[in-house]
Amino acid sequence: PSFGFLFDIDGVLVRGKTPIPAAKTAFQKLVNSQGQFLVPVVFVTNAGNCLRQKKADQLSHLLGVPISQDQVMMSHSPLRMFKRYHEKCVLVSGQGPLLDIAQDLGFCQPITIETLREKHPLLDVVDHDRRPNVLVTVVLFGEPVRWETNLQLIIDVLLTSGYPGNPYHQENYPHIPVLACNMDLMWVAEAQSPRFGHGTFMVCLENIYKKITGKDLKYEALMGKPSKLTYQYAEYLIRAQAAARQWTQPIQTLYAVGDNLMTDVYDTSWENELASSAAAHCRSVLVCTGVYNPHTEVPLDTRENITEAVFHGHRDFRFDPGLVEPDHIVPDVDAAVDLVFQLENFA
Repeated sequence: PSFGFLFDIDGVLVRGKTPIPAAKTAFQKLVNSQGQFLVPVVFVTNAGNCLRQKKADQLSHLLGVPISQDQVMMSHSPLRMFKRYHEKCVLVSGQGPLLDIAQDLGFCQPITIETLREKHPLLDVVDHDRRPNVLVTVVLFGEPVRWETNLQLIIDVLLTSGYPGNPYHQENYPHIPVLACNMDLMWVAEAQSPRFGHGTFMVCLENIYKKITGKDLKYEALMGKPSKLTYQYAEYLIRAQAAARQWTQPIQTLYAVGDNLMTDVYDTSWENELASSAAAHCRSVLVCTGVYNPHTEVPLDTRENITEAVFHGHRDFRFDPGLVEPDHIVPDVDAAVDLVFQLENFA
């Protein structure tokens, strides 16, 4: 094969924990009789609440094909490359086994919001034995459960240069580094309407910080779709798969299959930023089983401009209507696989 697939998960393969019927049919077409993939496939999700292996196991069960953790890219996966922070004490925010996730990524001294709260029940630092090491980085893995607690303590850390409990010093600007994964404003689960995503939590944090200080919250890095960093890393995984299977044909085209204009279509603009060794083309295929779900028939002319009246992308991304035009619109992921096989003359 001279092409590969980048599959979003929520809204494309599953809704919450319920598989979308077309997904199993699609993946039977992607594997041979031994269960080996016929083309390189990477699952690129903005979820960040579990380890890659757990997500691979879930997908294997839901889709009925064997999937390895090397085929799964979580929103936090590029943090493996941020080695300069791995030895530092970092505050991690999100859900799931955060310490396990952080340590699997290479962080040696992660501290959770819960640990910080326990050590500072009243943000009292008189007893130094109860005080954690100075926090030098904040990592936002995903939306937490108790937003008010996380917002309060992250603001405390940012406004005290990593010494929560000390008085605020707004002159300490720029603040300590913030690394954020997953900018989705909304995502789709079993509910009929989209649910708040980590991007909504980030909007709250950014606006609280600006309301207090009058200055913008700065990010050292933004990861997860639609960041170029995420897709460069995903492309690396695609090439690694092809090399492991000893496929000698160069990967010329990547097909990003997703359900969200602002993450799965907008992101394909990154191809212009790639090095010369990268894939020649990236094509977006929009499915109608998730966030993007028109009530009318799928347009015959998929070249029509599709714009949003309100920009749902992250604050740090400019809105360009041209970047939310999918190359193809199909009803579901099974139709997406059929389309790509037809385009590539792949039997």
